[in-house]
Amino acid sequence: MADWTNDLSLFTRALGSGVRGAARHLARAVGGSNPYEIVAYRGHGTAHRLYVHGRVLEVEAIAPAAEADSTWRNLLNTMKRLGSDPLPHARVMARQGGVEQEIVADDEGFVGAWIPVSGSLPIDSLWHSVELELIGPLRPRDAGVRTTGLALVPPPGAAYGVISDLDDTVIQSHVTNFLRAARTLLLDNARTRLPFPGVAAFYQALHAGMGEAPNPIYYVSSSPWNLYPLLTEFLDLQGIPMGPLMLRDWDLDRRTIGSDRHQSHKGEIIREIVALHPALPFILIGDSGQQDPEIYKAIVEEFPDRILAVYIRNILRDPGRIAAVTALAAEVREARSTLVLADDTLAAARHAVDHGWIPASALAAIGEEKRADEGATGEKAPAPGVPDEGDATPTIVVEG
Repeated sequence: MADWTNDLSLFTRALGSGVRGAARHLARAVGGSNPYEIVAYRGHGTAHRLYVHGRVLEVEAIAPAAEADSTWRNLLNTMKRLGSDPLPHARVMARQGGVEQEIVADDEGFVGAWIPVSGSLPIDSLWHSVELELIGPLRPRDAGVRTTGLALVPPPGAAYGVISDLDDTVIQSHVTNFLRAARTLLLDNARTRLPFPGVAAFYQALHAGMGEAPNPIYYVSSSPWNLYPLLTEFLDLQGIPMGPLMLRDWDLDRRTIGSDRHQSHKGEIIREIVALHPALPFILIGDSGQQDPEIYKAIVEEFPDRILAVYIRNILRDPGRIAAVTALAAEVREARSTLVLADDTLAAARHAVDHGWIPASALAAIGEEKRADEGATGEKAPAPGVPDEGDATPTIVVEG
């Protein structure tokens, strides 16, 4: 199984560094630069503390995506994102209720910190606001740089949480094929990027659950933070439930980019989320293209009886990989959970219905949206999932 993540990471980071350098030279030539802004990332937390994070950057001035955008415009916008110019060691004041806390950015402009909650959060709200203000260093044009961030706190009545991968699980990224992945990254936008068929309706059903209270959804990906605006715009356009996105920074050091770093990044974040909510069980969703099955198996073993199920989208036809995931499924069963390997969103949805996690009535909406995403109804442009290369792989369910 080829894993092009290393090469794609190095390629895009190098491209971004080149764009950033060219932009700086151009700014000096015309005698100015763009003002700074705070890009607030969706955070998360508990009733007692919230994780607040974001990045201080020069304004990129990228308009919302349009279906009519040319390939050239998409490429320019991608280069702007990859070449974003941060404010190193920026000082940002975070305010929530009566609490104020200063956060100092790293050398890439990233800010992140846990802040205590002032008083009691409204229990009927999933999201809670945090004000962020740039307090230094300031240029005259940067006065009054503020934004509002959001942090998710699972409500007391949530039945479970969902932790999902993004690339090749929700959004088609083709990370196992370097050329297709590079083309998708560079030349598509939030409106032309394709979901896997039926994903939005399935995630809406998981989010709604059986109706007691909304279930939180967290997205963990090895995509770079530079793509955060594109990914959030894509999720919003597709009607996929909002949730915190935990991405990562890509640098030019090959030692920090490879599959081990991918596995470490995802594993650490998932462990943190699961440990943060000791009374909440979770469903883990990923794909077979990289190390999701291996990462999730380790989580199941580390947190016994906390993982309701592991849903793995099969994006590869390789018999060796299918056999390896099937073997992992047996280990997941021994750890008292279940792994489902399937080509089809509906297979996971049916399993969730059988276990009482989503209502049976949701299957019709998921099936209809799947048909629409595949172009069968004429309502949407086709968004095929696994390529049609012979018979579909049978769904594998190994129950715990």
